Order: sequence, then structure tokens, then C-alpha cells
Amino acid sequence: MKKYTFTEKKDTRSGFGAGLAELGKTNENVVALCADLIGSLKMEEFIKNNPERFIQVGIAEANMMCMAAGLTIGGKIPFAGTFANFATGRVYDQIRQSIAYSEKNVKICASHAGLTLGEDGATHQILEDIGLMKMLPGMTVINTCDYNQTKAATIAIADLVGPVYLRFGRPVVPNFTPADQKFEIGKAVQLTEGNDVTIVATGHLVWEALVAAEELEKQGISAEVINIHTIKPLDENAILNSVKKTGCIVTAEEHNILGGLGESIARTLVQNYMVPQEFVAVNDSFGESGTPDQLMKKYGLTDKAIVAAVKKVIARK
Repeated sequence: MKKYTFTEKKDTRSGFGAGLAELGKTNENVVALCADLIGSLKMEEFIKNNPERFIQVGIAEANMMCMAAGLTIGGKIPFAGTFANFATGRVYDQIRQSIAYSEKNVKICASHAGLTLGEDGATHQILEDIGLMKMLPGMTVINTCDYNQTKAATIAIADLVGPVYLRFGRPVVPNFTPADQKFEIGKAVQLTEGNDVTIVATGHLVWEALVAAEELEKQGISAEVINIHTIKPLDENAILNSVKKTGCIVTAEEHNILGGLGESIARTLVQNYMVPQEFVAVNDSFGESGTPDQLMKKYGLTDKAIVAAVKKVIARK
């Protein structure tokens, strides 16, 4: 099995900031908006170099989404940034009506997603956002796994015409994908080859899946790990080609078990090729205050949880 290592840990929100800064140099139509969270979304460099292309909206997220929609009419490519909870749940009507229904070229950039927001607690942690966004017709949904991939995704979505939801996070996590990677929207990345089980992960759970695969190899279980960074459109061919070989699948995500990546894959399997599936996700509950590590362990979003799910699903083959 191919081994993955990392030399540093970095937060994915900084990958967004770096990607946005790069776009500031290369694409004059890119503009940025923020709801009073410049530092949290690492937008400082873009603003320093392009002050005339930045709008500080303040704590007015609904207004920000409508302003972003309006800017597209003049040919601009707005990147609207705030916490994931405020970027979806607080402004769902504005996104649905002014962006998705109107097919506006807005990039909704959502930091501090999932449980790993940590100590701010359940009111700021959102575990339903992927479900909310993927149900909107025409909305592309991307959930990146590390700093390098987030930077690459941020740059890539500027060339995609249409609304995008880009989800990233606050904690430092292993940075293991290549710095020069080509980010292909809608194209899964196979990280390891295996014959016994398919592990499909997204976001922060991708590294946990790789750690789990190494442990499983020690136990004589060959795991194929796939990084699904684009949840919509879903790379169904990559999933189906893998499960036809392995005969079972585990899905892993930092999201509610309802409405996330796992359910999208379950639909794909039901329609095309039925195999046993186990889910590693938050089991239909809100989060709570705690450190990211404490919360990931309590809610079963770890390499150990993935190993347990793999053993369970193999027993069902």
C-alpha cells in the first residue's frame, strides 16, 4: 500500500486565503466579500493587494449573499466568506432565491465547518450544511481535505461558471496532498489501492482514512481509499469501479449521517450496484463545546472508528 506522510500541519482556511490571494494576482474579475471575519477566513493578503476589490459587509450575511449575486451581473466573480453555519443556515433563503435559482456565479466560501470549530459549541458548529447545499439545483459542493487541496480548489472554482459551495475548516490538520496538484472538480482522487474494502472519505476524514488503512494493512485487510473532495457532482464511476472490486464500502465525513456524502453514495449504490455500506458520521445530533480532538473522538470521527466500520462491513459481505 502506498504510504502517505506529511511534514507540517496547517489549517484549511489558510489554504483558502492563499488561493484567494493568488486569484487576486491572476484574475481581475475576482472580488471578495466578508461578514466581519477577515482574520478567521485569512483574507488579509487579498485585501492588502486588492483593496478596491473587497467589500466588508459586516454582520449582515443575508445582505452579503444578495450583494454577491448582484456583482455577478457586471461580470464579477464574487467570493463571499463567513463561517459555514452563517453561510448556509442563516441565509438559506437568499442563497436559494438570489443565487441558486438565478444561476448566479457566486462562490460561497465557508470556514469553521463541522465539529472541529471546537469550543464555540453547537450553535456555531454546523453538521447539516452539505445536505442543505447539495439539494440546491445547479450548486457545486466541494469539501477539501488539507491546505494544499483547499488552495487548489479555491483557484479552480474561479473558472467554473455557476454557484459553488466551498467548505473548509479551522483546525490544523496534516498537509499531505501535492502542492502542484491539479484540482479537477467532480473527479475523485484514489489514494490507495485495495481489494477487501473501499473507504470513501471527505474533508478532515481523508487523513483519518489513510491512517485507518495503514492499521488495516497490519491486520491483513487491503483497503482502497478514495478522496471525494467534490460531493456534487459526485464521481459515481470512481465509486462503482472500486466497489465492484472490493464488494463493500465505508463512507467517512464530518457531517450529520443524514444528508451528507454517505447518503449520496447510498443512492448511487441502490441505483447501480448494491453492496454493504457502513457510515462514519455524526449520528443525527448537534455538537457541543470541546476541543476538536475531544469532539472527533466523542462523536466517532476517527481512524479507529473507520477501522471498526470496516470490520463490520466486511462481515456483511
